[in-house]
Amino acid sequence: MKRRLPIVLAILCVLVSVSAADEGMWLFNKAPKAKIKAKYGFEPSDAWLNHLQLSSVRFNNGGSGSFVSADGLAFTNHHVGAECIQQISTKDKDYMKLGYYAKTQAEEAKCPDLELNVLQEIDDVTAQVHAAAKPGMSVADQGRAVRAAMSQIEQECTEKTKLRCDVVTLYSGGMYNLYKYKKYTDVRLVFAPEFQTAFFGGDPDNFEYPRYDLDITYFRVYENDKPVHLENYLKWAKAGAKENDLIFVSGHPGRTDRLVAMSQLEFMRDVSYPFNLKMFRSRLDALKAFAVQSPDNARIAQEDIFGLENSYKAINGEEQGLKDSKLMSKKEADEKKLRDGVNADPKKKTEYGAAWDNIAGAMKLNREIFVPVAYIERRAGFAGTLTNIGRILVRGAGERKLPNADRLREFRDSALPSLEQQLFSTAPIYKSLEALLLATSLKDMQQGLGNDNPVVKKVLNGKSAEEVAKAAVDGTKLDQVEVRKQLWEGGDAAIAASTDPMIVLMRAIEPDALSLRKKYDDEVDAVVRANSTQIAKARFDVNGFNDPPDATFTLRLSYGAVKGYQQDGKQVPYFTTIGGAYQHAAEHGNKDPYELPKSWIEAKSKLNSKTHLDYVTTADIIGGNSGSPTVNKDGEVVGIVFDGNIQSLPWDFIFDEVQGRSVHVDSDGIIEALRNIYHADALANELTGAQKKAAGAK
Repeated sequence: MKRRLPIVLAILCVLVSVSAADEGMWLFNKAPKAKIKAKYGFEPSDAWLNHLQLSSVRFNNGGSGSFVSADGLAFTNHHVGAECIQQISTKDKDYMKLGYYAKTQAEEAKCPDLELNVLQEIDDVTAQVHAAAKPGMSVADQGRAVRAAMSQIEQECTEKTKLRCDVVTLYSGGMYNLYKYKKYTDVRLVFAPEFQTAFFGGDPDNFEYPRYDLDITYFRVYENDKPVHLENYLKWAKAGAKENDLIFVSGHPGRTDRLVAMSQLEFMRDVSYPFNLKMFRSRLDALKAFAVQSPDNARIAQEDIFGLENSYKAINGEEQGLKDSKLMSKKEADEKKLRDGVNADPKKKTEYGAAWDNIAGAMKLNREIFVPVAYIERRAGFAGTLTNIGRILVRGAGERKLPNADRLREFRDSALPSLEQQLFSTAPIYKSLEALLLATSLKDMQQGLGNDNPVVKKVLNGKSAEEVAKAAVDGTKLDQVEVRKQLWEGGDAAIAASTDPMIVLMRAIEPDALSLRKKYDDEVDAVVRANSTQIAKARFDVNGFNDPPDATFTLRLSYGAVKGYQQDGKQVPYFTTIGGAYQHAAEHGNKDPYELPKSWIEAKSKLNSKTHLDYVTTADIIGGNSGSPTVNKDGEVVGIVFDGNIQSLPWDFIFDEVQGRSVHVDSDGIIEALRNIYHADALANELTGAQKKAAGAK
């Protein structure tokens, strides 16, 4: 690959250029200060940004959060913390149903495998990574060289700093940044409300507005068995957000596809989204049938059902965006304009002109291999925690024999500590649930690939999916942490000698899975990466680079205004109230999922019904932003992101703030609930730094 360092430096210089409306999930090291000042009259300083960065937290299970006290208190959404809440629950103590409050630090319950990351520094390593792709290399060799360079940079960084080091791909390979994280693995649950109020309105209200949810959870971070003491944390605002206030969101948006080629969007519309929706529906149907069989089944399946319902609704909404002719026409026109600009200049045409066709060719191959890759390599046909453990053990044994630079990215040395924490988690594994998930996914694979597929034949071997799943799950000992440790430490010899049925199953499909992985990495991913890099450079050469990179589950800054919107000719107010939650419940007969928990019913007379509970803003968010702190100009907490409305779902591809909104829990509503519903005064005091007034005090 030809090095274009001047282009990269130029991109860095113009990242703060103007883009439409409040659009943008901006890099913290390239925040759009001038743009914010021009529109809102406020310019965040470097010190302001640094404090917000160091106070922000990534929850490695897929969400965001922030530190909110000097003693390691962090908060996020209930649905981000739900995995831990369910893991520490038992048949007799279902904390998803009951809620949880540790009145003292001694009662704070440790999460089995939760990891929190705090971004310390960002370094530009674009030149080092690009230099690895030598002229004359094939595209596949370039891809391998780039991955090797990334792993080497990460390894050197980890050894030098003792931090978690990740090389982040930006602009589809046009830029690479090295992110250095402080990692915390002793994370303990402090407070969580009942699922009924955290997800009030259930799936019908999900991605809708108005909302009446208290979607929050508090954790405390420990080191050496003591709460960590922090210099950087966010103070609680004395009052929540008001209409037209400027707010900022600091979080970790998972993924957007705003800068990808049309052929990639068409692939998602025609292939990957329909596949995922069909898979989600199959698993949801199976899980719901399982859940109604007993209260304990309902408890252990609840988090999976919630996650799948959320994913199904999100993907369905995004798919509708891709089927929207106006949206796709806009994306097509933007791409044509850029290509016309390239083709008008012979030099640019020579350097960049073939990039779109090359990506289209990769997408043609992707259409051919996607289904087997999804079922076999990405385990859509082998669902469950136990199959994931089996895959890690089997594949890890082979990968760890290789030099670090030659391994698959998930087994690089810098990633192993986090991988091992997941692998050796003490979280409970429910075999009844595992057998159901594996059987359902095996049946889906059988239907999707056909009975004559070699992997289907090898796995089923004349038996039913239920028989194969039952034998593998009932017979495995991978639910025991010590067994997993023995196999991991024993390496290739231990895996080869193992007769554990889950290891046998995953070992049998490993050659097929690795072959598919190699084909995808070399002939799809490498081609897309190399040519997307060229498109990024072309975009700058022709138009200037006015957009932040697509989301990558790394820390980003968004901003916007607290603002309602119009729908069906009516004005939708920017806020909802605690009193509105009771009214919303009554309008739906106080029946699930609109049944408020007992704690709310008993506290009704003690509450200020006018206190704001939720509100909407124009801040640009996407999945992964869940739990992001919402702060005012003083950097104080005025809320927390927990959702977007239905009109925001196409933001994966294009931002539009006419009706699209991010949805937040109001800081005022949080304190009102903590004090007057849950009697969590110690927690409220830690947040606000104030004592609750004694009865009758003035």
